[in-house]
Amino acid sequence: MFNIIGAIISGLIIGVLARYFYPGTVEMGWIPTILLGLGGSLVAGLVTSRGQRDFNRAGCLASILGAIALIFLGRVLGIG
Repeated sequence: MFNIIGAIISGLIIGVLARYFYPGTVEMGWIPTILLGLGGSLVAGLVTSRGQRDFNRAGCLASILGAIALIFLGRVLGIG
């Protein structure tokens, strides 16, 4: 239970920081921001594991960069 609450809180913090550091305005609500932070952590974790079987949690900076990459990808694809 505490893992889920911790993931939601860290996703919110990472999502807010990614929206802050991304150039330009990023219009989205709280739920998409949390999902953005969680997705950024997942992307960064996959990149930092480098194809190994063990999935390591990425650091905060890598998670923010992963979330920024998701914002960019969404803009390129016309989603956001």
